[in-house]
Amino acid sequence: MKKAVFTLLTGIMLIACAKENKVDYYGAQITTENALKSDQFIAEMSDKDSLQVKVEATIIETCEKKGCWMTLDMGYGKEMRVTFKDYGFFVPTDSVEGHKVIIDGLARRTTTDVETLRHFAEDGGKSEDEIAQITEPKEEITFVATGAAILSPQE
Repeated sequence: MKKAVFTLLTGIMLIACAKENKVDYYGAQITTENALKSDQFIAEMSDKDSLQVKVEATIIETCEKKGCWMTLDMGYGKEMRVTFKDYGFFVPTDSVEGHKVIIDGLARRTTTDVETLRHFAEDGGKSEDEIAQITEPKEEITFVATGAAILSPQE
């Protein structure tokens, strides 16, 4: 009887744990609660030059060389580049594309110059032709994160 109860409880615990996301934290300690979804964030930024905020979005890519930046899908065909405060931490260079991430930090409207855009493209593994096609500065919302929490997808 004890063995059956133990087996049952073990099975319940395994099922419960399997449904929870595994979270890997980088940088400053942050929580995963109260993050704005990407569409909420875009609405909040519509009339602001900068905003201290926590955002949840999906990772498109990370820097292949060091993990010193990532690009997030903000919905509606928009992307946002995220760098890390004071170059103080890095994220994995692969295997996190498509994962949800929660970032905490400062969003800002900026104009990114051609040289920097080309540098990001090179770090992202773009071809020489793709890099050469970058000829104009880009007005965008960028984000400097103090901390990040990458959620593993549920299986």
